[in-house]
Amino acid sequence: MTRARIEASLALLCWPALWWIYSREDWWRALLAPLAGPDQPVLYERISLLEAAQSHVLIVLAAMAGVIALGVPLAILATRTAGKPLLPLIANTATIGQTLPPVAVLFLATPIVGFGPQAMMVALFTYGLMPTVQATLTGWREIDADVRRAAEGIGMGQWRQLFTVELPLALPGMLAGVRTSLILSVATASLAPITGGVSLGTPIVSGLAVDNESQVTEGALAVALLALCSDYSMRVLQRKLTPWRAW
Repeated sequence: MTRARIEASLALLCWPALWWIYSREDWWRALLAPLAGPDQPVLYERISLLEAAQSHVLIVLAAMAGVIALGVPLAILATRTAGKPLLPLIANTATIGQTLPPVAVLFLATPIVGFGPQAMMVALFTYGLMPTVQATLTGWREIDADVRRAAEGIGMGQWRQLFTVELPLALPGMLAGVRTSLILSVATASLAPITGGVSLGTPIVSGLAVDNESQVTEGALAVALLALCSDYSMRVLQRKLTPWRAW
């Protein structure tokens, strides 16, 4: 079995393995028991870690779908002749979204979309847009002008040149931006309980409120495992989609 197949298999297997680890509450309780104070519950008991993980992943996936669906086409539009006047606006808007603290976006979004996971999705979308847009723009800027001229010289139209020449060359940069946005979203989704959502940050917020170190550690470890699994899966996907690039 080749290295690529081994990595792909590990990327697929890490998700059921992660879900299985989340479901083993007896393991978590044994691991974190020394951190709990007298008469304190070791784990957050109102919702299981597995249910919190499922909610966390759904929030991140919804936000990332919006980031990819809007950010990538906007960045590509800004690289076209007709869209170049919009380039400063698109780039600056994405940058402003990144500079706003996620908590501030949460509180701004709550009066508009209400309490619940949707406020967190808006915040993650706003926060994750800039890395994807900027990476896509950078990927397009790094395409050699001679390559474009060669494509035009053999009679390629704009659409064919876009999909068969420019997109493959810019794809590594685009995927790097999506990967960065994904990891930021996984970490930032821990703030969902602030607006009434449920995520792996729920034990963290609850533990901080009652000074329960074991619950804070429970949530922190769970988020770290999810981030590691997401990052590894994205790295494998990058290699799979861009086999010509040395990673």
